[in-house]
Amino acid sequence: MHQECIYCSRDERLEKLMIEIMELSVSTLYLFKEQTYFGRCLIALNEHQREIFHLSEATRSLLMADMAKVAGAIEKAFLPDKINYGSYGDTMPHVHFHIVPKYKDMEMWGQPFEINPNRVYFTDEQYQGMIEKLIKYLA
Repeated sequence: MHQECIYCSRDERLEKLMIEIMELSVSTLYLFKEQTYFGRCLIALNEHQREIFHLSEATRSLLMADMAKVAGAIEKAFLPDKINYGSYGDTMPHVHFHIVPKYKDMEMWGQPFEINPNRVYFTDEQYQGMIEKLIKYLA
């Protein structure tokens, strides 16, 4: 565990940005609080690793299975036209993937998504409704 890493420490820095939904096989699923891209989630590897190529083949396969499972749930729950994926880490070097639903008539269609557009936030009740929909399709 690396204290400076928000995914390892799971402290208020992480809670400010996202809501933990559940642990998967080798990652944890979060709902992004900023919802310009309705249904945007993130999975973060449960162990601290900086690069995907540092993972064992088994862990890498399970991580990809986690990502596919979440993307499938997002598709069923929110009906996006496409799902984009992003893996960054210049300032947060911990293996994680943004899973970003995109809609033809919405923000940034046909372009890469913005990481932190900081425009759309919901109530706790709205987030809870989204989480319940996701969990329904993750079961």
